[in-house]
Amino acid sequence: MQLFNRLFVSILFFALVACDESIISQSVSSSADTQRNRPEISATAFSGETPALSESERLEKTLSEIKEQAGINLFADPWTGDLDVMVEHRVIRVLTVYDLGTYYLDAGQEKGITYEWFKQFEDFINQRLERKHLRVHVVFAPVARDQLIPALLSGRGDIAAAGLTITAEREKLVDFGDPVSREVSELLITGPSAPPINTVEDLAGQRIYVRASSSYRASLDALNVQLKEKGLDAIVIEDAPEQLEDADILEMVNAGLLEWAIVDDYKARLWTSIFEGLTVREDLVFRTGGRIGAAFRKDSPLLAEALNEFVKTHKEGTLQGNMLINRYLKNFDWAQNVLATDEYKRFQDVVDIFLKYGNQYGFDYLMVAAQGYQESRLDQNARSGAGAIGVMQMLPSTAADTNVDIPDITKVDPNIHAGIKYLDFIRGRYFSDPEVDSFNQTLFAFAAYNAGPARVRKLRDMAAQQGYDPDVWFDNVEVMAARDIGSETVQYVANILKYYFSYSLATKQQLDRQQKRKEAGIE
Repeated sequence: MQLFNRLFVSILFFALVACDESIISQSVSSSADTQRNRPEISATAFSGETPALSESERLEKTLSEIKEQAGINLFADPWTGDLDVMVEHRVIRVLTVYDLGTYYLDAGQEKGITYEWFKQFEDFINQRLERKHLRVHVVFAPVARDQLIPALLSGRGDIAAAGLTITAEREKLVDFGDPVSREVSELLITGPSAPPINTVEDLAGQRIYVRASSSYRASLDALNVQLKEKGLDAIVIEDAPEQLEDADILEMVNAGLLEWAIVDDYKARLWTSIFEGLTVREDLVFRTGGRIGAAFRKDSPLLAEALNEFVKTHKEGTLQGNMLINRYLKNFDWAQNVLATDEYKRFQDVVDIFLKYGNQYGFDYLMVAAQGYQESRLDQNARSGAGAIGVMQMLPSTAADTNVDIPDITKVDPNIHAGIKYLDFIRGRYFSDPEVDSFNQTLFAFAAYNAGPARVRKLRDMAAQQGYDPDVWFDNVEVMAARDIGSETVQYVANILKYYFSYSLATKQQLDRQQKRKEAGIE
């Protein structure tokens, strides 16, 4: 149970892999008793209509329900330690920021160079440990930039990775792995409202907006010392909101809301292909020789060794590193696609349906939405070779059974309704014994949705016979599933929960960022 509690905090929200549709082909038994004691997972009872909540209110509700359901606060329960402790927990928590190209959601799917780099690190660690089915998971916790290092030090994450420049100030607090990039420089970027400027000294007395936590701020502080020594006015440094990323500030410069900005050279060159009003001043340099690295707590020799071994074959200049750079930095079409909102709007529309039926059947709506993504990537047009249909990959025969009885699952609303009602039937019919807490009832239902109820019941019997707890999924019945089935069902359940966690945090950061953009006049 101790490992389950630790794991729940960290491996919530799925890793976006395809599932096996064959489990849906198992029809619901028409003789099953539909009157049952359904466990209450959601704190909000369904009243017949979708509650009128804003996105931020909906997210806060979700986070409070997570705490209520498991007695755990996602932003508390910290723990620290080296790689051996992470392996014991079976999770490595990567603190990052929500930023296009780095870590972002595209129609509900996690993407970005940080995301893919650390998913490769997950494979590397498991190969190193010779783990097959019961893997060590890498999960992502997006936070504001000024929280990266504090969250790392307080034990809310294990690695901070968000394009951090290795600086002397930061090295007083944390250690860095070997650099993952070639040398980078910090340049001045000017926009259409900027006055003529020839040298950095011309910035004396001018106003520049930067995040207080950024390396750019340290560079400006150092420049101000030099200006003072020359008898010049200091640059007026204004703190930009920590939720705004470099792209947001460059967009403000492009629109004439700000005169200039300071960013790393590679970012400047990328975004000028999107924001045509920007001028990259290669001649006005604030810092040279900077290197990008991942940060971790001091006195972590095991993690340092593993991370540096991985970096050797995955940094810029290596085959693997260059492939990621080409995908996310040189091939820049993703920026145009993600800046469009149609895909995200469709995702939000589907989430509203999950909210309605999640409340009706006592499931956290983000958790069943995560399952829908696991099944079909939320694509109502998805069809399997076995005849499964839509978002929840339901067979028409299953939807038509008297215990589900939802017609026309070719439409998205009844399709999601049928999938959640079937999941609820599985939970109540097969896993409602009072010895199983409500959260594990849901985990068993997910596993049964994937592998079939009879098979999961057999796995529980096997667990009891071999000295494991048959009422707990993680590290107990999960072990039996790994032995009897392989990785599929084990990964299916873990993926749903990993995605659930990461999406909750990413949504919070995205909403905070959108609010700050509106306040800055760029929304």
